[in-house]
Amino acid sequence: MNALSSAATQASQTHLVLIPSYNPGESVFGTVSAARAQWSPVWVVVDGSTDGTAERLQALARDDAGLRVIVLPENQGKGAAVLHGLELAAAAGFTHALTMDSDGQHPAELIPAFMAKSQAAPAAMVLGRPVFDDSAPAVRVRGRKISNALVNLLTLWAGVGDALYGFRVYPVAQLADVMHGKRWMRRFDFDPEAAVRLCWRGVKPFNIAAPVKYLRADEGGVSHFNYLRDNVLLTWMYSRLAVGAILRLPLLFWRRVAT
Repeated sequence: MNALSSAATQASQTHLVLIPSYNPGESVFGTVSAARAQWSPVWVVVDGSTDGTAERLQALARDDAGLRVIVLPENQGKGAAVLHGLELAAAAGFTHALTMDSDGQHPAELIPAFMAKSQAAPAAMVLGRPVFDDSAPAVRVRGRKISNALVNLLTLWAGVGDALYGFRVYPVAQLADVMHGKRWMRRFDFDPEAAVRLCWRGVKPFNIAAPVKYLRADEGGVSHFNYLRDNVLLTWMYSRLAVGAILRLPLLFWRRVAT
């Protein structure tokens, strides 16, 4: 991890990068290196990985004060790994966390810009709005349009640019409080439900365009998305949120009118 930027060497006391990681293979090392080149501190929550990456990440952390690796004994899901990191971050005094995937899809070079926006508007959440290239599977792009339409409806068009893109800066206390009050948001349902429930709390979303790269298997790409299981999970999530939106409709409508 050479040629670190000043932001990567001068550790922030309020904002950290949080990377949940489950069996990502070699891609996680490029992701962590790229994140550390842009920011300090970077925390990786290894979510019960069995591919040997936990031990190698821990070895890297021993030689890098800006890198912390937390290892969970069993796989619990992305949301659960993020929540574990949030709880530790809050205990350490951090107020905001930028989440990014460990598989190399997210643009580490934009970390400083996202953090700067969050620092300028600490009460808000900063959401990545994905810019797709030819590597993006058409079925995934079409599916996102459905998710985005549903999230906009559930929040009365509060301004969520993308429901599923996990490159985001969250206020730690607000998100942890939301998650502690719910038994869900622990797996693939984490990103869209987090955006919806934070909007319901009045957390304003800011959107920044960010490229997303879908890596082929021969490029080190790893996907744990299961079309049947995770689409069932999302359907159940949107059904639950629809009930919550109906109950909150007067408040949501008043906020829209007030703004």
